[in-house]
Amino acid sequence: MASRKLNVLVYTGSGSTVESVKHALFSLRRLLSPNYAVIPVTEAAILKEPWTSTCALLVFPGGADLGYCKVLNGPGNSIIKQYVRAGGAYLGFCAGGYYGSKKCEFEVGDKHLEVVGSRELAFYPGTARGGAFKGFRYQSESGARAVRILTNKHAFKSAGAVPDEFTSYYNGGSVFVTPAEGTDVEVLATYGDDIDVDGGESKAAVVYCKVGLGSAVLTGPHPEFSAVNLSPQHSVPGYNELIAAVRASDQTRTDFLKACLTKLGLEVSQSTSNTPSLSKLHLSCINSPDVDDLVCTFDDIMSKEDGEDFIKGEQDTFHLEKHHTRWSVNGLKHALPTTAESATETTADIEVGTIDYSTIIKNVVIHDEAWPEPKETPYFNHAAYYAGLRDARKKDIRGENWGDHLLYGEVVTSTNTLLEKNHSLLSKLPSGFTFTATTSVAARGRGSNVWIAPPGSLLFSVVINHPAQIAATRPIVFIQYLSAIAVIQAIKSYGKGYETLPVKLKWPNDIYAADPRSTSATPSYVKIGGILANCAYSSGNYQVVLGIGLNTTNGKPTTSLDALLPKHLPPFSVERLLARLVTRMEVLYRDFVQQGFTRDMEGAYYDSWLHGNQVVTLEQEAGARAKIVGITRDWGMLMAQELDRADKPTGKMWALQSDENSFDFFKGLVKRKI
Repeated sequence: MASRKLNVLVYTGSGSTVESVKHALFSLRRLLSPNYAVIPVTEAAILKEPWTSTCALLVFPGGADLGYCKVLNGPGNSIIKQYVRAGGAYLGFCAGGYYGSKKCEFEVGDKHLEVVGSRELAFYPGTARGGAFKGFRYQSESGARAVRILTNKHAFKSAGAVPDEFTSYYNGGSVFVTPAEGTDVEVLATYGDDIDVDGGESKAAVVYCKVGLGSAVLTGPHPEFSAVNLSPQHSVPGYNELIAAVRASDQTRTDFLKACLTKLGLEVSQSTSNTPSLSKLHLSCINSPDVDDLVCTFDDIMSKEDGEDFIKGEQDTFHLEKHHTRWSVNGLKHALPTTAESATETTADIEVGTIDYSTIIKNVVIHDEAWPEPKETPYFNHAAYYAGLRDARKKDIRGENWGDHLLYGEVVTSTNTLLEKNHSLLSKLPSGFTFTATTSVAARGRGSNVWIAPPGSLLFSVVINHPAQIAATRPIVFIQYLSAIAVIQAIKSYGKGYETLPVKLKWPNDIYAADPRSTSATPSYVKIGGILANCAYSSGNYQVVLGIGLNTTNGKPTTSLDALLPKHLPPFSVERLLARLVTRMEVLYRDFVQQGFTRDMEGAYYDSWLHGNQVVTLEQEAGARAKIVGITRDWGMLMAQELDRADKPTGKMWALQSDENSFDFFKGLVKRKI
């Protein structure tokens, strides 16, 4: 069973710089979403995680390549080389270009800056010599400049529009001295200006290298740097002119970067997608006047400024607006520009840049008279949701309250983060409070994973106040198992004919589906959803923020529930599915509180999981072989039975915690998390 390569990994470890990582993530997410998840990755993950099976592209940004060498020379570089030679792709910007060459020559003769030496990856079988232009200084923009880059259009045979030239940000990058004839290298672009080192005849600025079954693109300049993310440097002469020059070439620069990604075998978005700006949040209730009862509980955490109500959380600030007074004079005053300069700032300037979202005030519209009209929330129909909630409760009569209070935003950072990181607000929310969104621009995953979740995904978080006095006999870890069961049951009970949909569970918290595009006789599974639980303590309760993301109608980056449906069944409605899911979760949680994790719950979990009798390798146990036999009913740990060389049980058992281990299903590997 083979996994599809959907991850673009951007190195963020030793040697990389914050600015270079920021620009790489920003540009790649714009060009590759929703086809790929663009994810930061550290040296620890490269060394310890089985990332190669799902990686479509490994990116090394700007920085200092000696830092890369320090942590990855030897085992790390061996993994990277094997990945590329087996069909993977590598993209190196500036320092990443030096790092991917056979030899690095940097500022030869400068006793403070000189770096000379061979490099282990050696994708480019020649020398990366720099800086191509003098003036570079670490941690400084004094050597930065806008440089003219001439493209070799003949090297891009089927990559769409390729410009004749473009202007790129540059700061310390190399020229690639052309290797001997017969090497599998193409020059994709050259410097259009005179450079300050010997660059051979071509003055190669960007090169493409065929490496075994894979390939690499290495650059000297920074085509991933966007002007919108460059800050004025008044102490650097000419820097504002540099920004203007890069901005003027934004389209041609983007077209070139698209062509490079296509040449590496990636599927580039037809239109360049900007990160959308945050929307208003809409607070409603199945019985509209009850919204006021909830808001009244916020009194001691609210403050007034110019007659407006605010909740200043630990990370975010929320502005509470009554629906009928939302266009108040103060609100309009705050919305209008106050200077001629701000009046000329375009929406694109505001939306496209890399943003610190915690500094943006979140506006919450309180709907205490009626649900939001469809024109206010065109991508989420509140009437359909509340009707679905009533219908779901007819099937599950013990589902009484969860989902009554709903907070919805068309574009949010992360439903989990906005609740979990603002404890003063979270502490006021009842069990079953639900926060859903159409698009998330900083969706949370396990560890430090963050990505943009596209429209068509069902994204929501539910608050569960779990009493501390029962935590010893009703461990919180089981809540993620209950929610996984709820997801499967909600999908299969969505309507007649949906019960046969091929959806499964991967331990401990992922939702998988049989890939409808697979032609193999053996089922091939792809991830379509995940579950993330965060926990805080308040007033005798463990407050669990349970976040779920589920591909529902979106076809990419993997597949969705709609793609599993036979033609005679209607597509899923995110509103109805959300209502069904929240109701199922409430009933299962109530049973769990009363009875614990019962045999019936355990059986429901095993009915859908992927691991029955799967033989795995236990990395933390010196590579011992073991058979997965279930989860423990006391603390929800994964049970693995040791096998000898003949695959017979030895009698030894392991219990593995989900917080310390992760499961690479496709490789049959249980590994300790970093």
